Amino acid sequence: MHSDPIADLLTRIRNGGSARKMSVEVPMSKMKLEVVKVLEAEGFLAGHEITTESKFPSIKIHLKYDAKRKPVIHKIARVSTPGLRVYRGASDLKPIRNGLATLLITTNEGVMTDRQARKRKLGGEVICEVW
Repeated sequence: MHSDPIADLLTRIRNGGSARKMSVEVPMSKMKLEVVKVLEAEGFLAGHEITTESKFPSIKIHLKYDAKRKPVIHKIARVSTPGLRVYRGASDLKPIRNGLATLLITTNEGVMTDRQARKRKLGGEVICEVW
């Protein structure tokens, strides 16, 4: 069993993109669903649906590609791991890669991007970095 379901989610998205898959499926969890929704809102994913065909519900994530069939997500990397949690205060959330990369942060108001967290002056655990 994976001890880090979020890392598993990111890996499936990353591998699905490199294999040019249309969609990938991950076991359902509230946290994963939040992460997927934010990635979708930021334009990194084409969409998602929750499938309940099997005994355990899962999230079917539709991957997004550009006109040249290259994945929209160039890199997606886990920042905070179960072994080493990474927290940032609102003042420590600086734009990364000249603002081209997006950090996903879990705050007490839910999962959001570093931009949204800065706007609301919230800090939290840095889940991952996407660009």
